[in-house]
Amino acid sequence: MTEQRTDRPDASRHDASPWWWGLGPIGGALLIVAGVLAGAWVFLELPGAPGESATGYYGAARVVAIGLVVGGGALLGRGRARGARAEGAEGTRERGDG
Repeated sequence: MTEQRTDRPDASRHDASPWWWGLGPIGGALLIVAGVLAGAWVFLELPGAPGESATGYYGAARVVAIGLVVGGGALLGRGRARGARAEGAEGTRERGDG
């Protein structure tokens, strides 16, 4: 019979989540702002902008899209958690516990 040790991290486990996972609504808003600024940088053809503007717009749009997903997901999660807490509080009032 073998015992499993839980005090040391398992070397076979790894975090497969993307780099933007867990940024929250503020991080999502910052990504949106960064994407808009990158798009403006390409539009104004400032130094460091890619030679072909479509490539720059594509990268900026990706950053904005990730920001929208991260921010929207975080806000939806907060709304659902708030609704669950309110629903739990109503259940305790109906029973007379609170």
